[in-house]
Amino acid sequence: MNITSETTIEADPKVPIIRMTREFRATPEQLLRAHTDPVLFAQWVGPRSLTTRIDYWEARTGGRWRYVATRDGVEFGFHGCFHEVRPDRIVQTFTFEGEPDSVALETLWFDDLGDGRTRLRTQSLVDSFEGRDAWLSSGMETGVDEGYAKLDEMLSDGTLADGAV
Repeated sequence: MNITSETTIEADPKVPIIRMTREFRATPEQLLRAHTDPVLFAQWVGPRSLTTRIDYWEARTGGRWRYVATRDGVEFGFHGCFHEVRPDRIVQTFTFEGEPDSVALETLWFDDLGDGRTRLRTQSLVDSFEGRDAWLSSGMETGVDEGYAKLDEMLSDGTLADGAV
């Protein structure tokens, strides 16, 4: 199954992995900050219909994180651990608290394309093909597309300008 918009979402046919790719008009440093700074992350992650609260965020190798997304008073919790955080990639676990037995191992790569552009590649390894297919059929592409559109807006309006706070 492949879903294409500005973000390409692919399901591996042999391993329960979801891969996503998207290019941004941003430096790798800007995208790393967007993924590691809790204030910035909360502004762009997920669909526009949700608001995000960060409960804790230790974006360092060995750190942990938890956030809650809210819509119409309904909360959706997510948590995990940062296994590795470095300039070119992040490795972390990801658990949706509504499915606490399903833990994904995620890797994000920030590929410098030059000229102020970066390709973000992500890979999420889940515990089963059923779990992977449930993610894909959940409408996740809406959250991915809307979240990355918000990130694009933050990059355009200077919120993520190099050196901006």
